[in-house]
Parts: sequence; structure tokens; C-alpha cells
Amino acid sequence: MRRHLTFACGLDTLVGTLDIEAATGTTGLLLVTGGREIRSGSWGGQARIAARLAAAGVPVFRYDRRGVGESGGTDPGFQHTREDIAAALAAFRAALPTLRRVIAFGNCDAAAALMLHADDIGLDGLVLANPWTLESDEADTAPPAALRQRYLAKLANPREVLRLLTGGVNLAKLARGLRQAASAPAKSSLVETMAGSLTRFGGSVTILLATGDRTAQMFEAVWPAGDPRIQPHASSGHSFAGPEAQDWLFERLMEALR
Repeated sequence: MRRHLTFACGLDTLVGTLDIEAATGTTGLLLVTGGREIRSGSWGGQARIAARLAAAGVPVFRYDRRGVGESGGTDPGFQHTREDIAAALAAFRAALPTLRRVIAFGNCDAAAALMLHADDIGLDGLVLANPWTLESDEADTAPPAALRQRYLAKLANPREVLRLLTGGVNLAKLARGLRQAASAPAKSSLVETMAGSLTRFGGSVTILLATGDRTAQMFEAVWPAGDPRIQPHASSGHSFAGPEAQDWLFERLMEALR
């Protein structure tokens, strides 16, 4: 069963969707959407994962944050969505009073938003996929680790080596790229704030990384190495596209919800 409802966030009205089966558990998933993506997700991906979880007995609540999709107000940007997340959590609990635990899932800047704000809004756990680590909404450079992988792949390609030897490569551009690849990634104040807030969070935390995704690579470059909460997947899809990656994501979510 899929039910649409509205709820208040300050003076604005937000729109949410509750996916639920007749026989449902007492642990639910709050699905926080990243960027300016609507609650159904790219190509309906979030709607499909919500339906799949609901069929497994997990109620799922997803919503459009302020200024996005059907919700009113002005989009505050991911760093200022504490009120949106808190309002959605309250609406979820009001719509389903039997809930005892709520786990939140977010990808990209939704994961970053949860890391920033989850320590004091009443969530019981977090699943964070490919967290965004830049101060702005746009990535202007690739992380050094990604550049090193790119250059190693080129050196293993005979055609690329031939281009280099025959003058088909811009040497000035190559030199700049090599300097960037050799540099250490800079840790932003955003990352420091995210880490501090996550330290204060008392619930369970799972971090999912698509190892071929640029955003995940940027996160891994500035996050403490060896964090046991990280679970990697050999996927280049930012949203874990494809049947195998979707199955892996579903299983990770079910593990966090148990």
C-alpha cells in the first residue's frame, strides 16, 4: 500500500509517501533524498527500493524537502535541512504509531545532511551511501586517488602509450594532472563537522561506498582509513544502479534494519 500525505515544516507544507504492507514490523526506514531529486528518485529508483522493503515488512517513508518536488518553501541546501529531516521523522511516527525504531538512509548530500544533523533528532541508526564532502554543490576536480587510477589505466593501454610517444598528449596538461594526482587531499571544515556530529550520534552507522564512484572516492580520500563501518561495493554507479548492485544495497539496508 502506498499512501501520500502532507506535513508541516515550520510555515511550509511538505509532501511525503508512506510505503507499507498490512503485516509490518516495528522498525521503519526514513529515506532522505539528496540534491534536488524528488522522493521517487532517479528513474523511480527510490520508489522501487521502498516498495521492495515494504514487501519485506519494512515501512518506508520518503519525502520532498522544502522547495523540491511537490513541497512548498525554499530549498535551504543540504547543510540546512535539519528541520526537514526532523519534520519528516515526526510525520513518519505520527502516521505509524507502532514504530519503535527508525533508521535513516541517504545517498550523496543526503548522507552528508544526516551526518550533520542526526545526533539530536531521534533517529536510531544511519545508512550513509557515498557521502558528499565538498562545501559547494558542484565538484570541480577529481580526487587524487581517482586521478592516479585514471593514469595507471592509461599507462596499461597501448593506444594511450602510443599517443604519449607520438606527441598526441598535451604535456602541460599532463604535468598539471600528475601534480594533482600526487597531492594529498584537503580536508574541508564540512568533513570535520560531519565527523564530529557522527561521533556524538548514539545509534548504529553503516557507510556504503561504490568504489568506482567519484563522490565515494572523494569521501574515502578525506575520511579516516580503516573505518570498520565502511562497506565497499565494486560499482561505478552513484546510486548503485543495476540488478546486482541493487540487490547488494537491499541486503545492506535489511541488515541495518534488523
